[in-house]
Amino acid sequence: MGTVRFYTRENLLKPTRNPDNNYQQFDAEDLRRLRFARKARQLGFSLPEIRQILDQADDHHSPCPMVRDVFQHRLAEVEREIRELQQLRKRMTAALAAWQDMPDGTPDGHTICRLIEHWDDPAPCCGATEQNEE
Repeated sequence: MGTVRFYTRENLLKPTRNPDNNYQQFDAEDLRRLRFARKARQLGFSLPEIRQILDQADDHHSPCPMVRDVFQHRLAEVEREIRELQQLRKRMTAALAAWQDMPDGTPDGHTICRLIEHWDDPAPCCGATEQNEE
């Protein structure tokens, strides 16, 4: 029921009051708007955008051109966020792999956590210590 209250508070639903008990009464139009708002949210539309779509429809203007335009921009945003998350995942995977072999450090006034501070240090070249052991 929280969703209904939220959309009512945001004026997306406009229930009437029952004169007998003062309860809010929702009609088929409110239900249609509620279903619409929930679907729009699932597609990533923001509340102000949903309000704008409903306002255009209430004024008997097709909101479809605006919906396409907003959606195209939103899709580009989502794709950018996915790329950024994929880059973050690569950094996290690389850091975790590097951290497996790093010793734990104690804060000493120079470092806080050496795992984070040294995660992107270049790897030592050619395994110099291994060559000495041969």
